[in-house]
Amino acid sequence: MKTLQILGTGCPNCRRLAENAEEAAKRLGIDYRMEKVTEIKEILAFGVMRTPALAVDGSVKISGRIATAEEIRRILASV
Repeated sequence: MKTLQILGTGCPNCRRLAENAEEAAKRLGIDYRMEKVTEIKEILAFGVMRTPALAVDGSVKISGRIATAEEIRRILASV
């Protein structure tokens, strides 16, 4: 099971990134758990300075922008 972590304060961009990540995971048919990391100290612990960000199993893959579902699908397929 993969852990998808959305790092951000819950703004519309964060919610859109979460939707795209869920769509990508469902398209691949993988088991996943979605976590939303909203505390600034926790976000900074990942080394993220710009949100929204996506981490997969604790490793930041995208930061500072909303990735498309297709881009996230490619990332998930390669990890």
